[in-house]
Amino acid sequence: MRALTWHGTGDVRVDTVSDPEIINSRDAIIKITSTAICGSDLHLYDGVIPGVKPGDVLGHEFMGEVVETGLGSNLKKGQRVVVPFTISCGGCFHCKQQQYSACDNSNPVEKQDMSATLYGQPMSALFGYSHLTGGYSGGQAEYVRVPFSDVGPIVIPDHLDDDQVLFLSDILPTGWMGAENADIQPDDTVAVWGCGPVGLFAIQSAIVMGASKVIAIDHYPNRLALAKQLGAQTIDFRETDVREALMEMSGGIGVDAVIDAVGMESHGFAIDNMIDVVKQKVGMGFDRASALKQAILAVRFGGKVSIPGVYGGMSDKWPLGAMMEKGLQIRGGQTHVQKYTEDLLAKIEDGTLDTTFLISHRLPLEQAAEGYKNFKEQQNEWTKVILKPGMEN
Repeated sequence: MRALTWHGTGDVRVDTVSDPEIINSRDAIIKITSTAICGSDLHLYDGVIPGVKPGDVLGHEFMGEVVETGLGSNLKKGQRVVVPFTISCGGCFHCKQQQYSACDNSNPVEKQDMSATLYGQPMSALFGYSHLTGGYSGGQAEYVRVPFSDVGPIVIPDHLDDDQVLFLSDILPTGWMGAENADIQPDDTVAVWGCGPVGLFAIQSAIVMGASKVIAIDHYPNRLALAKQLGAQTIDFRETDVREALMEMSGGIGVDAVIDAVGMESHGFAIDNMIDVVKQKVGMGFDRASALKQAILAVRFGGKVSIPGVYGGMSDKWPLGAMMEKGLQIRGGQTHVQKYTEDLLAKIEDGTLDTTFLISHRLPLEQAAEGYKNFKEQQNEWTKVILKPGMEN
């Protein structure tokens, strides 16, 4: 089959690789109909996530048709399904708490050492996201093997198009959980750093949850325009002192909640960020956390900090004093996708949530490398890229 594979920093290619096969009884094989490039895929593309090997198949946002099932799968051939990017067994302690992204059993034992050393405990498994998270092949391909297929995939009714539901795989529940972790109250003013796909869905979710004011922060005009279209007020951080503007927009006390939808590759010319850029490039550090540090300083005393943005390693110059002295509540983590998919599918069906407004490009799978390059280098215009296996070039 054809699949998008990683070959080094900035080097991805569509290669011919072996077809996936049923290995365990709970597996299913999915024929991919739509798959997206995620902002966190760019962390792999940029070489800042450890544990990726040449030839690895990328992609963790995908959906398609069930074509083969193991004896333990509850899926049926011909069903259309969206597959969560988190691989979860459904039976361990964490899965039973609906903490699906902390599953104890999905990451094979032989893959656990690196994340156990980094984080104190091994990570759960994810599709197409390095051997740190199990080394599973991703869904930017014609076919994919889905382990624990009786726990993850959600069956999609025929009257909904792929474009309406594809993002149930990751960025929609990630944005929703990002807003939920901010514990939004009806009178809250919420600031969101980053108007990429997750940031835009966090903005939309915060508005649906009843925030009285949502403020979007970015520097790409088109992405800020999309945020404004959703109902947010906007700040261009290259033209405005963000903290000063937020104090003014929140009556002088600071915003009630902040959401960092940027993650480990922050932009900006603050001296700490410029040092982090150099350290990341020479392999002395994983994370550029400038946006998160700015968010912690901007939130009010007793405020709430939500972190859906991806971080992988270490960061220094951390504002520990602000975190303690301001009495902040801080929540983050990989998304417990399976916890949210059914409710969010209902919100798509009844029109509460629009999931299509941010799609800028649809490409054949064969043009995936072009999609990655432009999604990274032309972020103003390329807001979200969907790859379609079988689509004509």
